[in-house]
Amino acid sequence: MSVRELVVLGTASQVPTRHRNHNGYLLRWDGQGLLFDPGEGTQRQMLRAGVAAHDLNRICITHFHGDHSLGLAGVIQRINLDRVPHPVTAHFPASGQHFFERLRYATAYRETVRLVERPVAADGELDRCAAYVLEARRLSHPVESYGYRLVEPDARRMLPERLAEHGITGPDVGRLQREGELNGVTLDEVSERRPGQRFAFVMDTRMCEGVEALAEGVDMLAIESTFLDDDAQLAADHGHLTAGQAGAVAVRAGVRHLVLTHFSQRYDDPAEFARQARAAGYDGELTIAKDLMRVPVPKRR
Repeated sequence: MSVRELVVLGTASQVPTRHRNHNGYLLRWDGQGLLFDPGEGTQRQMLRAGVAAHDLNRICITHFHGDHSLGLAGVIQRINLDRVPHPVTAHFPASGQHFFERLRYATAYRETVRLVERPVAADGELDRCAAYVLEARRLSHPVESYGYRLVEPDARRMLPERLAEHGITGPDVGRLQREGELNGVTLDEVSERRPGQRFAFVMDTRMCEGVEALAEGVDMLAIESTFLDDDAQLAADHGHLTAGQAGAVAVRAGVRHLVLTHFSQRYDDPAEFARQARAAGYDGELTIAKDLMRVPVPKRR
């Protein structure tokens, strides 16, 4: 059975708290797992959330600030300790190659797994497989930072009533799907386009074109909202977003499910982030992320 969900491992920003671990997010996408921004403590959070090293197929680092990458050393060593039977691909800003290598080889261990390094140097497509295309867009932060976007290819939804009208049944349905036409009946006459699902991951950044491009038309947007709107200037100075800005982006982009995360320790009331996102006009599904939470990707349109 296919599973598409975001497993939240940590939601703090620069400083972890008693209730919030440093960042860490696992996107389960059918049989694959994409781990985003493993901050310090991610390996233990994986254990608590029921996430195994074998679940990981990709690691995606947005940038090399500690709260987004210090857990990388432990995760890589755990992958090797558990002898994960498949290659694991790592994406990270190319300008941070030296940081990646330092974390990868922070201490001595035995390498048993093929870790494929695929640094990100520009906007565009990073990789593709049958299930999705993975893209990246440059963000605006004091150090080079990229957001990630996963796009499932569009497909066709067969319409039983149209098939019945044309007397198409059994193996002929598959033949029509493969060939596009059968006895003068085209695929367009008996089916409709089924949009592929889309997911975007946007961490530390000011408002910029990259944020808008990543969020456009996604089913789920996991996005930082480090500050509340009263601290908008502070957010801009440090390269971050406010809850209201995240909500406004989601409105413009037509996001179906907005997941706010990466909260500053200065705030005591998480509900205020939701109130400000709503005040910006967002009326879709909204989640204020908590550690160890599982958030299902919305069902297909």
